[in-house]
Amino acid sequence: MPAITASSPGKIILCGEHAVVYGAPAIALPVFQVSTQTTILARPTAAQGEVKIVAPCINLDDNLDALDDQHPLKAAANLVKEALGISRLQACEIRINSSIPLAAGLGSSASVTVSMVSALSQFLGHPLELDAVNRIAFEVEKIHHGTPSGIDNTVITYETPIYFQKDSPIEHLSINRGFKLVIADSGTATLTAETVAGVRERWQKNREEYDNVIAHIGELSREIRHILCKKDLLAQGDLLTQNHNLLCKLGVSTWKLDHLVKTALEAGATGAKLSGGGGGGNIIAIVDPSKAAIVAQALVENGAVHTIITSIEADTAVR
Repeated sequence: MPAITASSPGKIILCGEHAVVYGAPAIALPVFQVSTQTTILARPTAAQGEVKIVAPCINLDDNLDALDDQHPLKAAANLVKEALGISRLQACEIRINSSIPLAAGLGSSASVTVSMVSALSQFLGHPLELDAVNRIAFEVEKIHHGTPSGIDNTVITYETPIYFQKDSPIEHLSINRGFKLVIADSGTATLTAETVAGVRERWQKNREEYDNVIAHIGELSREIRHILCKKDLLAQGDLLTQNHNLLCKLGVSTWKLDHLVKTALEAGATGAKLSGGGGGGNIIAIVDPSKAAIVAQALVENGAVHTIITSIEADTAVR
């Protein structure tokens, strides 16, 4: 049997992170410059049902049965079995390779799950529909992050820009006018579960103030959605900066993220903000194409450990 391979991209949150957990809308974009690839090979000489899993990205080389039931990869495999109505996997080796930095806000955990679930269901002869892959990935995201919004697994599963609101139909966005983003890694790892829990703790202590901030973020997301579909976001990039300032009020930014946002703006970006859980990870800056390299260089000179320049084309996903 030939090897089965499936890949999935990373992602960024354009606007609305954290507020999305409380029912406000958010917009997310897939990022194809980074990705996860899962390859599955049959092991006809291995014991029945023996599954070896090799994932250098998380320093894992073990048999699947040896993992704790709450290990995300074992949970993903069990959910695939449940979805397909089977009790045992065929003997195989699952190899997972990812270029997505861990704990950087680029969707590494969701990308790994989506890639593995897609490959495993294909290997078993019953490729799951995207809706089913998304549901499984969301359940695994709960293991990783506690109370995730579902936005990461959704944008990565469907590989298209999305307007996301909990308990609402997924809206795939059509981009009216393309633009460029510079993504800059602060070099500080961020644990989404911790930042989400921190916001909830502060929200419980001061609900009125935090509800006002969350509502304002939701309004920005709705405005940005309209601009993406009808106008030109580059010309109104300051909306991203406004989103960053509101995230600061939620307590999820850091001095380094603030410094990188300021650096991007001074270098010519029309807007910039942290992207993802905060506490570290990435910032994004919307830039005129002629200034993308200049902004990226300025960010590296001011502490970013890595940058990605990504193009958002009209009416297409991010490439």
